[in-house]
Amino acid sequence: MFEQLTQLVQQFGQEAIVNNNAVPNEHNETVMKEAESTIFSSLQKMASEGGIEKLAGLLQGNNAQNPTNPAVQQITRQLTGSLGEKFGLNSSAAAGVSESLIPNILGGLVNKVNDPNDSFQITDLIGTISGGGAQTSGIMDAISKYGTQFGLDQNADGKLDMNDAIAVSKSSGGIGSLLGKLFGK
Repeated sequence: MFEQLTQLVQQFGQEAIVNNNAVPNEHNETVMKEAESTIFSSLQKMASEGGIEKLAGLLQGNNAQNPTNPAVQQITRQLTGSLGEKFGLNSSAAAGVSESLIPNILGGLVNKVNDPNDSFQITDLIGTISGGGAQTSGIMDAISKYGTQFGLDQNADGKLDMNDAIAVSKSSGGIGSLLGKLFGK
């Protein structure tokens, strides 16, 4: 996940940071590292503090790109504060950088998870954020819960699992269709 996150920060940081006169050039690289660190630590904190439903909700559809999503707002506020404190950016400049970066980067992560041509999977993302183990299972259970609410439970057993994937693969859309429905594609 770190590699994907770094790539997305570099991609979206070009406009929001490097081409931004409010960010002194000597801080460009460290501001990008701060954005990366803030996103990762915020997602970890959400997972460890029981924000599993918030995190699962973030990973569905276009929620990660929605600046009004509570998880996006939380991470944006954290980065804004950090940029002001560590780099002396005024609140307006710090908020501008954060509001430009966070939804784009989070949306990019979700898009990578949804891309069948990308080897990055949701379990990779969840496992990295949660540190693996029971926490990963809890987050995947929350995603399953949301998925059943959106009609993805193909065999009506109250959970999303491989049996649903098999049912979908026998239908017209295949497993990509099931995952696409889950993530709003």
